[in-house]
Amino acid sequence: MMPAPQGPVDTMTTIVSVELGERSYPIHIGPGLLDRAGALIQPLMRGNRALVVTDDRVAPLYLERLEHSLAAAGIMPMHTVVPAGEKTKDFPHLEALLGAMLAARAERGTMVVALGGGVIGDLTGFAAAILLRGVDFVQIPTTLLAQVDSSVGGKTGINTRHGKNLVGAFHQPRLVLADTDTLDTLDRRQVLAGYAEVVKYGLIDDAPFFQWLEDNAARLIDGDLAARCHAVAVSCRAKARIVAADEREGGVRALLNLGHTFGHALEAETGFSDEMLHGEAVAIGMVMAFRLSARLGLAPGEDADRLVRHLDGLGLPSGLPGPRRWDAARLMEHMQGDKKVKDGKVTFVLAKGIGQSFLTRAVPEAELAALLTEMTQGQSSVTA
Repeated sequence: MMPAPQGPVDTMTTIVSVELGERSYPIHIGPGLLDRAGALIQPLMRGNRALVVTDDRVAPLYLERLEHSLAAAGIMPMHTVVPAGEKTKDFPHLEALLGAMLAARAERGTMVVALGGGVIGDLTGFAAAILLRGVDFVQIPTTLLAQVDSSVGGKTGINTRHGKNLVGAFHQPRLVLADTDTLDTLDRRQVLAGYAEVVKYGLIDDAPFFQWLEDNAARLIDGDLAARCHAVAVSCRAKARIVAADEREGGVRALLNLGHTFGHALEAETGFSDEMLHGEAVAIGMVMAFRLSARLGLAPGEDADRLVRHLDGLGLPSGLPGPRRWDAARLMEHMQGDKKVKDGKVTFVLAKGIGQSFLTRAVPEAELAALLTEMTQGQSSVTA
């Protein structure tokens, strides 16, 4: 049964429910939530201490405010700061984080709070899942990508040399606080990277939302509060609905991986570095998924072109960038290591058109290879 919203509710705040029975939780979306975090978290506490995990980019911006809010609610705050960046999602940093948590005398009643982007949420959530065989945690995502995607749904984990997110656990947060004010400190590249995940929801099964994005994306990117709140709320509702239907990705939840099978291969090839951000890889991956769909005669080429125009118009990549020389065979190899491989076959999210995505493993290897060869040679146009 969904618990009542905890703490004060502001009229500018939207609350989206993730319905998972006894593990249900609310997502609060809106401005000013950092300063209300203590009051919102306090009813969930099983002790009086909270351990905040953040990174060295976010800490100077928001850590003091969050700790002040926690203390004002009678919660004793502690914190640990890890390096920023995707490379922090690995075994050495996980071990170091767990060591810091144990050194801080974390108990089963200690609330762990993830303050930051997707890397912090994934790493902290995984640490919370295995610390003392599982402790409660709260997500406070500070990037657009984390607010609309990674903070919701309970997927946690780290990367290995074999691929992205191959080690992890499903561990649902008790609460998600998406303070849209934190998006104001992101640079344009980071906002655009997060926006790629917003576009994803329109492409999966909500063509009217994609149309809204075509009309309003520029305002969203430029900082319009109403547009940002609307986009985050629509995205979270979409993800909450899918997670409630398929929490552990046995079926429909895999649709959320649109563009990710390709995108993770691109990230692996760039060493999970800032050369290509996750959202940038997903943007290119979604184009690849639509190009492959068109190549297979499943979707009109015009829809792939429409997606490319939208991404290009905002400054997101729609093709493989130079000066790196991309190799189709290496990308194929990375995809074979994807966690969604079953019986040796990669599961793809393809589309019959915008808002009409579906799952399939029936992709001829020759067609996939031809598409990757075309893309790596910079010839991305496809005739339906």
